[in-house]
Amino acid sequence: MTKPGCLLAAAAFFLSSTSITQAASFQLGDTGREVIEIQQALASRGYDVVVDGDYGPATKAAVADFQKDNNLEVDGQVGSNSYQALFHRAMPEHQRKSYFADGHGIIDLAQQFLGVPYVWGGSSPRGFDCSGFVQYVYAQKGIHLPRTADIQATAGRPVAKAELQPGDLVFFAGDYVNISHVGIYVGNGQMIHASSTHGIAYDNLNRDYRVAHYAGACRVLN
Repeated sequence: MTKPGCLLAAAAFFLSSTSITQAASFQLGDTGREVIEIQQALASRGYDVVVDGDYGPATKAAVADFQKDNNLEVDGQVGSNSYQALFHRAMPEHQRKSYFADGHGIIDLAQQFLGVPYVWGGSSPRGFDCSGFVQYVYAQKGIHLPRTADIQATAGRPVAKAELQPGDLVFFAGDYVNISHVGIYVGNGQMIHASSTHGIAYDNLNRDYRVAHYAGACRVLN
């Protein structure tokens, strides 16, 4: 039986999450060339940041320090004002790619890794954990997602369970509150994921454990 607290927590999480496809800023969880440029600009000004293309907590902190030093709103995100102050030019249109348009292509690719063992922290065909698997599969299609399941949950538009389509990301909260697992929806109530017991395998969203710990789903759009 699903605990009411799980549903309430999941609903609050997804309703409060900002879809990165609608974001007007670079923010926690973003990756790619633009993030590298931001990190390089911050590092050249003496801020403590690693240039790795991953907008993680250290980059957010460096951006917040830059904003404070330049009398900007301090939110740790690089919006139009912060971008202008950092680069002395207007912020370019910030777009994300969509995986939904090729949802079945994503599934076809994911299925190639069936049987690959589970490795905690793994993010390659030698071994995957749940979010490492999701990140790797989408990266092969040129789609860059955050590394961890909880942040991946903010990487798109919330989707009702009844409206799931192939390629959507589905999330689970092992403690009924905090998102700790992610899989890729295949269709017909099934997902493909990195299972700690079976490695890359299919699983049924309708079995008791998955129903009880289901925390929501999201779809990444342009």
